[in-house]
Amino acid sequence: MGAVTPLDLVLSLAAVSVLAGVLGSLVGLGGGVVVVPVLTLLYHVDIRLAIGASIVSVIATSSGAAAAYVRDRMCNLRAGMFLEIATTIGALSGAFLTTLLPARALFVVFAVVLGYSAFATFRKRHAAAVLTTSNDRIANALQLHGSYYDLAEGREIAYKVVGTKLGLSVMYVAGLVSALLGIGSGALKVPAMDLAMHLPMKVSTATSNFMIGVTAAASAGVYFARGQIDPVIAAPVAVGVLCGSLVGSRVLGRITSSTVRWVFVVVLTVICVEMLQRGITG
Repeated sequence: MGAVTPLDLVLSLAAVSVLAGVLGSLVGLGGGVVVVPVLTLLYHVDIRLAIGASIVSVIATSSGAAAAYVRDRMCNLRAGMFLEIATTIGALSGAFLTTLLPARALFVVFAVVLGYSAFATFRKRHAAAVLTTSNDRIANALQLHGSYYDLAEGREIAYKVVGTKLGLSVMYVAGLVSALLGIGSGALKVPAMDLAMHLPMKVSTATSNFMIGVTAAASAGVYFARGQIDPVIAAPVAVGVLCGSLVGSRVLGRITSSTVRWVFVVVLTVICVEMLQRGITG
């Protein structure tokens, strides 16, 4: 880390983490989507320690933003708890695979996952309105459908859920990616709910924020036992991300779904390029 003193490190990490928390809660990715690249590319922290800090930051993001989203009814609790079954199993699987993969491979996998998510979300930028009917037996039996009040549009929006089986499959992969890369799995959770299950973009990001904390907690114990969570790094990151997530949760309800989608695509694209370059060049 060069000539950076411990105090400078803590303060700068906390400041950067505030931005990470805002973006993470706004687009449902968790603070890890910014924290991991910042720690590895700017501070030259080993990626496994960065992932450990990111896991802690993801829990902080979820704690800060989820309560606000549940209060505003943007979070679909039924869908979130149903999908979390597959995500948690995936997170536990991924936590035990991290020691088997080289660091450069983790960078490349990170980039590929983010690149695909950005592309798939960009393709849906002109998508039609939310679904008003559903023939999905699981969604109907579990009453996963819902509604929320959109402040930006000034109206109540009701929606139906489809594609639950595909959603469960993607959620398992999302949990696996979360544990391997420490990104909160929102990079796959949001597209899974938005593209496969046809939840509104705002509901997808809000529900993702609710889910990512549970997913991260499922693998955090494994990282802690391995000594891959450094308090000097993880503590300021968690505090900064928590503060930022509270700000982001207030912003989401006041901007349009189209804006959320564009922010999601831009954030993922930028980080995808950076991480791919690091994975290829070493």
